[in-house]
Amino acid sequence: MTQKTLLIGQTLAFTGDPFHDGIETARHDARGGILIENGMITATGTADDLRRAHPEAQITDYGNSLILPGFIDAHAHYPQTAMIASWGKRLIDWLNRYTFPEEMKFGDPVYANAIAKTYFDLTLANGTTTTTSFTTIHPASVDAYFAEAKSRGLRAIAGKTCMDRNAPADLTDTAQSAYDDSKALVGKWHGQDRLIYAITPRFSPTSTREQLAALGALWAEHPDCLMQTHLSEQTEEIAWVRDLFPEARDYLDTYEAAGLIGPGALFGHAIHLTDRERARLKESGASLVHCPTSNTFIGSGLFDMDGLMAEGQTIGLATDTGGGSSFSMLRTMAAAYEVAQLRGRALHPAELLWLATTGSARALRLDTKIGHLSPGYEADLVVLDLASTPAIAQRAARADTLWEAVFPTIMMGDDRAIRDVRIMGQSMTK
Repeated sequence: MTQKTLLIGQTLAFTGDPFHDGIETARHDARGGILIENGMITATGTADDLRRAHPEAQITDYGNSLILPGFIDAHAHYPQTAMIASWGKRLIDWLNRYTFPEEMKFGDPVYANAIAKTYFDLTLANGTTTTTSFTTIHPASVDAYFAEAKSRGLRAIAGKTCMDRNAPADLTDTAQSAYDDSKALVGKWHGQDRLIYAITPRFSPTSTREQLAALGALWAEHPDCLMQTHLSEQTEEIAWVRDLFPEARDYLDTYEAAGLIGPGALFGHAIHLTDRERARLKESGASLVHCPTSNTFIGSGLFDMDGLMAEGQTIGLATDTGGGSSFSMLRTMAAAYEVAQLRGRALHPAELLWLATTGSARALRLDTKIGHLSPGYEADLVVLDLASTPAIAQRAARADTLWEAVFPTIMMGDDRAIRDVRIMGQSMTK
């Protein structure tokens, strides 16, 4: 007989997009239940109804804690784990001073394996159940990430970061080797268990036209892969792209000319977009990934969440560690709120939680598999203690609504708020 597990607590699910369909699309049950069988959600409803219908189920009762889909980080750099929160510098200087020296170490599989283990320890401790990461030019860095994710049963996305110019010699490949290495890694990892390969040019300044074209050709051969890169993060970067690609209409055109746009394309940052770029991104079905802690930490600018959502763009949320200053999606939601406030819009707690779960799943084209508390979805879940610290507890105690109770955890919560994390129904909490 299949073992059934019934999780009981407060539950929060979305039946639509709160940005477009309203906050009422959030469905809260103060005493809800999630039934899990063979790693999948098979039923949801009230705790009492599910108890009666499934008396044989093994029960875990989380009391007043809130059960959500696991957090989904749509853009990160796991090789930057050890150098997170490095002081100062703008993007290009920051890459040269901190990022590239650290990434050179990932030719050593032992080092790459150790960092991958630390990275997933940290993300799981913060309630993140799916991560999307850049690696380095070294195939060993991809192997380390995917092997560690597979050992934990995680749904994870990554790809070899490709660069054939404007980087140290020890961190550059060629158009041909980028294609060959990436193709071999697609064959090795894509579709293994819960793993997905993302074809990964770092960004146009570090890839020649030939390399971008080679990676575009590879994506055309493997359209079920994702494609991830960076777009319009800082003004100096955009000026650099203009110098390097004088024929291009804009930054996005450097990717578009190589066939690196369309459904499944993930563009990190996307802060300083032209009107043409915004229209083309929407038309193409590409996804934008908001990285608020990184954008403030490195001084990149303020993402136009309200305007881009109004246009119908597909948007996910991400830590961008280690340019981002936290592994926590709670802290990332708080930063997204603060950035939006600086643009004159107070994001609702429902919108923030949707971005970190269902919204990011949609951006990754995984919203038929993860990001929902619904039957037929993979049981990747996070359970939040809404009174995890004295400061949060005293504020939540005064709450009259769910949103007043959960918002202090979004704004002040950290790994102490993560009561449990479940991967395919199995608790990962030590």
